[in-house]
Amino acid sequence: MNRSVITGTGKYIPPVIKSNADFEGGIFFSDYLQPIDQPNKRIIDKFRQITGIHERRYATAEMVTSDLAALAAEEAVRDSGIDPETLDQLIVANNYGDVKANTIQSDSVPSLASRVKHKLGIRNPNCVAYDIMFGCPGWVQGLIQADAFCKAGVAKKCLVIGAETLSRQLDHHDRDSMIFSDGAGAVVLEFREATGDAGILSTASRSDCVEETFFINFGSSYAPDTDPDVRYIKMKGRKVYEYALSHVPKAMKECFDKTGLPITDLKKIFIHQANEKMDEAILKAFYQLYGIKEIPELIMPMSIHWLGNSSVATVPTLYDLVLKGEVEDHSVQAGDVVMFASVGAGMNINAVTYRV
Repeated sequence: MNRSVITGTGKYIPPVIKSNADFEGGIFFSDYLQPIDQPNKRIIDKFRQITGIHERRYATAEMVTSDLAALAAEEAVRDSGIDPETLDQLIVANNYGDVKANTIQSDSVPSLASRVKHKLGIRNPNCVAYDIMFGCPGWVQGLIQADAFCKAGVAKKCLVIGAETLSRQLDHHDRDSMIFSDGAGAVVLEFREATGDAGILSTASRSDCVEETFFINFGSSYAPDTDPDVRYIKMKGRKVYEYALSHVPKAMKECFDKTGLPITDLKKIFIHQANEKMDEAILKAFYQLYGIKEIPELIMPMSIHWLGNSSVATVPTLYDLVLKGEVEDHSVQAGDVVMFASVGAGMNINAVTYRV
């Protein structure tokens, strides 16, 4: 049986480290445009307790999202050993296009995928390059879409990238600005005979676009006397948490149940690095759906503590880190069954079950 198999992985972790202490001199306002009447150290300590984040990475000033994407892609292609000219599809998941440092204007024409194809020097016109905008689950959706094209006979080799420079879209008067970061992750997916039953086993996706649509959106700064036409990332944190906890565990179960495997076969869950407490709550609820009260030990590797939330880049970056032995106490072996899962703006949710 032919399956979609990941044959190479890559990442780009920006070098600029932004620690929690760097935010202590900030001036934070609530969404009611009122100063938050707490010492900044207390605000930041509470933030760390909830999210788990103590530092994050920002891109250097001369780089844009497509640069990060191309570097991650180069590593993935090199890791796979393929000739990039043989790629059928080049997919880049992102949310804001290229944004130059010290600006907030998005540039997404041409698409980031076209720019990455150019930067990789791929000349083959049959390598189709396009972007996916699906919120934070964009990279997982790119994987799902590439798998579908492969099964339909449209493609055999796909490069799927998630890249973002969220640091260029932040309202620094908003506490939530401390969550976001920059980065890129990529995989090469090949449709071929599955050795040892390896490859994508099942997928699931959903979009809730009624009241949930604007839980994460663009809005004005929380600071008074600022230009209301300048827009930044805004998030209704409590609403996002409640939505995720209510729907993500069910979507993950739907995905895994399609495999027909016992839940004990699941070895790792690579979940979007949004918020440590939220991810722990999602996994606890997921296992409770199977009558399991405690999350299995070492089932969930985390990178949010030092990389922050780089949106579409979190899952592929984390997978590459674990594959290459860069996350303490975590590894995957050939034959292991793992899951990729994410939730984000839309609101969108998706999951993929994959045998390494």
